[in-house]
Amino acid sequence: MFKRILIANRGEIALRVIRACRELGVESVVAYSEADRGARYLELADRAICIGPARSDQSYLKINRVISAAELAQVDAIHPGYGFLSENSHFAEICRSCGYEFIGPTSEAMELLGNKNAARAAARRSKTPTVPGSDGLITSESEGLAVAREIGYPVLVKASAGGGGRGIRQANNDQELKRALQEAAQEALTAFGNPDVYIEKFIENPRHVEAQILADAHGNVVHLWERDCSLQRRRQKLVELTPAPNLSLAKRKALCEAAVRLAKESGYTNAGTVEFIVDKNGDFYFIEMNARIQVEHPVTELATGIDLIKAQIRLAAGEKLPYAQQDIKHRGFAIECRINAEDVEKNFRPCPGKIEELIAPGGFGVRFDSHVYAGYTVSPYYDSMIGKLLATASTREEGLAIMIRALEEFHIKGIKTSIPLLLNILKSPKFAAAAPDVGFIERHFMTK
Repeated sequence: MFKRILIANRGEIALRVIRACRELGVESVVAYSEADRGARYLELADRAICIGPARSDQSYLKINRVISAAELAQVDAIHPGYGFLSENSHFAEICRSCGYEFIGPTSEAMELLGNKNAARAAARRSKTPTVPGSDGLITSESEGLAVAREIGYPVLVKASAGGGGRGIRQANNDQELKRALQEAAQEALTAFGNPDVYIEKFIENPRHVEAQILADAHGNVVHLWERDCSLQRRRQKLVELTPAPNLSLAKRKALCEAAVRLAKESGYTNAGTVEFIVDKNGDFYFIEMNARIQVEHPVTELATGIDLIKAQIRLAAGEKLPYAQQDIKHRGFAIECRINAEDVEKNFRPCPGKIEELIAPGGFGVRFDSHVYAGYTVSPYYDSMIGKLLATASTREEGLAIMIRALEEFHIKGIKTSIPLLLNILKSPKFAAAAPDVGFIERHFMTK
C-alpha cells in the first residue's frame, strides 16, 4: 500500500479521497489553487500545497505544477479525481515516468478509450453493440453524405475526442449534414485540439445508462451494476439512480457483461464507466467509456456496499480484486441529485457567492457529499456543483420519498441552487409514470 498520495483536485472529490486515505492509513497531500486557499477540507489533509492562481489553466490543469507538488511532498501516487487532468493520458504517462503511480488506468488504455472512434472499434471487437454509423472517421463531405444516406437521417456528427456534449451536431438532411460536419469539427478543434469526427444514427429519445466496472492488474474485471443517468439538461447530468427503471434484469445483466468484455478487450485497469444509450425497445448501444471515477459513483456504493475510492487506491497499489462477480449483490434502490449553485430561472446561470446559511438534510437513508459550509464562498472559476445529495431504500417508491423529504429539508441561503428544479422533477407525475429519456427535463421543465 502507498505511504502518501497527492490529490490533484479540489472540492467534494478531494475531500472524498482525503477520507478514504485516512481510513486506509495513507497520508494525503492536497494540491490547491489560490481560490481554494482556506477551504476547510484542506485542514483534514496531512498537508496542502498551493500550485497556482485561481484559473484552472494556471493551477489544476498545469501538469508541471502538479508534478512539482508531488516532488515536494515525496508522494508515492497521484489521485486525479474527476475533471481537470483525470482523463489526460499524457498526464498519466508523465506521473508514471516520474515515479508516481497514477491512480487510474494506463495511458495506453486512456488513449484508446479517449478516442471515440478507436473505442467504437474496440467495442465491436468485444461484441459490444454499437450505434449504426461510419466505420471510422469521416474524411470528406462526400463520405459523410454517403454514410448518412445509407443509415438514414437523422444522424449525429460527433467529435472523436473529448466529451461533455461538445462537438456534437444533429442533422436531418443533406444540407444540415454539410453544416454539422463543419461546425462539429471546428468546435472539436477548439475544445480538444482534434477536429476528427464520425457519424452515428440518431436514436430518438434515448435513455442514458452506464455500467461501473473495476479491473485489477491481474486480468480480473467485475461490474458493479448500472446507473440510469438520463435526467440531464444540455447533456449535463442532474439525477442518477439505480437500478435503471423499466429495464429487465436480463437486459441489465447483458449491458453490464458487455461493459466487462470491453474493459478486458481494452486492457483496462482500475475504476471505469462504460456508457450506453438505450432505445425505446430496451436495446442498448455503446457510446463511450470514462476512464476515471464518475461524479455519480456514490450511487453504486450505496447499492453494492463497495467503497469505490478505496478500491481505486488498492487496485493502483497492485492488489487483486477481493471479490468475484457472483459476490457483488445489488441491494435495493439508490438515487443522487446534484446540488448546483445556479439560477434555474435565468437559464441555469452559475450563481457563485457566499453561503450565508446551510443546514444539510439527514435521517435514515440520506447521504450528503459536499465540501461547502455556512460561510463558504462558491468560486466563479470552477464547476457549479456544490454537493451531491443521495438517498437509498429497499424500493424505488421509498427511496424517492426519502429524497423528496431530504430536498425539502435542505436549507441554504445566500446563493440560488438547483433544489427547486429537482423537487419539481421528482414530484412530477410524468417522472413517476415512466422511465425518462435524456430530453425529459428540456421538454417539461425548461423554457424555450
